[in-house]
Amino acid sequence: MMQPIVLGIETSCDETAIGIVRGRTLLANVIASSVDEHARFGGVVPEIASRAHLEAMMPSIERALKDAKLSLKDIDAIAVTAGPGLVGALLVGVAAASGLALGLQRPLYGVNHLAAHVSVDYLTHHDALKPAIALLVSGGHSSLLQVNDITQSITKLGATMDDAAGEAFDKIARVLDLGFPGGPAIDRIAKEGDSAAIDFPRGLTTSQDWQDRPYDFSFSGLKTAVARYIEATPHHIRRDVAASFQEAVVDVLLLKALAACKNTGIDLLVIAGGVAANSRLRTLAAKRCETAGIQLRIPGPELCTDNGAMVASLGSLMVAAGRPPTSGGFDADSGLPVERVGL
Repeated sequence: MMQPIVLGIETSCDETAIGIVRGRTLLANVIASSVDEHARFGGVVPEIASRAHLEAMMPSIERALKDAKLSLKDIDAIAVTAGPGLVGALLVGVAAASGLALGLQRPLYGVNHLAAHVSVDYLTHHDALKPAIALLVSGGHSSLLQVNDITQSITKLGATMDDAAGEAFDKIARVLDLGFPGGPAIDRIAKEGDSAAIDFPRGLTTSQDWQDRPYDFSFSGLKTAVARYIEATPHHIRRDVAASFQEAVVDVLLLKALAACKNTGIDLLVIAGGVAANSRLRTLAAKRCETAGIQLRIPGPELCTDNGAMVASLGSLMVAAGRPPTSGGFDADSGLPVERVGL
């Protein structure tokens, strides 16, 4: 049987992203980002993001088809991010996908943005699907998930109680005058700093926290501690502050993720989302997983941030698993829970 060719559309935030896969083989991954338009505001402006999606949608689809050496008639199914995300941005993608599916008479799969981040891992290997613990860390989400079946069974073990990890990176970068987005900027400058210079707090890691909320995160206290340190230390060394802050975030993420692996008996950890591109997280995860005997998979940096390949990947996996397509018209859901893999 021929493997299905699936076109994926991702518009949950500020990237207009189109991916095309054949089975679990990536054929095209096109990203048109409006991040530069948001930089002067210090964060994503929803109205600007929606307008940018409208302008970039068709050129991005055309470029993806060209890169894959395909035409629209070659597409077997359409997948689109239905949520969570910015509702206006999501609606642009859902409308485009619905129009394509209707015009081409192809099945349409509305999929979960968070599950799609995890599913992109399956484009990097051809191993059989098996249960995994997923550490999903991005600008909008920080969650620990137990993935029993990526196409239908995901359980949220824990999540951030305040700021997401990527959001904390952005806010501290702003305090350090490093610009937006903050994650890559802190990653760069931290390489020159001393990660042990300042002992910043690790949120929710007291003995009581491990009993009450072992898999939840909190970064607001860390963010406050960094801001107070900078205010109290006029001649602080910026690279050391960045490195010590980054170490605190990475340390607690991995403490919780490896605890989830140990307590569930699942020996596979997948790290996904934009923060998974962080070089310190990738390095420390590799060391700690090797020590713990845990198999680690992290997609390449280009597949960590929002992209269309991850949406196409999840759509392809759902087709292969015989999951039914989304029936009738559907709306974007800005608060779609991760347990709802597809609509």
